[in-house]
Amino acid sequence: MMTLYQFEGCPYCRMVRQRLSDLELTYVSVCVSQDRSRRDKVLSVSGQPTVPVLVDGDVVLADENEIIAYLDKTYGQAPSGQAKRAWWQGASS
Repeated sequence: MMTLYQFEGCPYCRMVRQRLSDLELTYVSVCVSQDRSRRDKVLSVSGQPTVPVLVDGDVVLADENEIIAYLDKTYGQAPSGQAKRAWWQGASS
């Protein structure tokens, strides 16, 4: 099971959550503090305090672009336009 370290107000985390949703992947979300000095869990997992961080087995990624590229390569790309549709659906509710 994948684990995503993130916080709700983070736009980079939102990008990763959206891709996980687009690909219909199951993951555990660990909400961390917005205060970097209070991210001991993230630091122990990735060696740095920034988010998002995705852990998938032995793979640890700490950059939203690397995470999205990894998800696409490992689990397949979402159908064209799906991310945009999902964003609009979320915006209208």
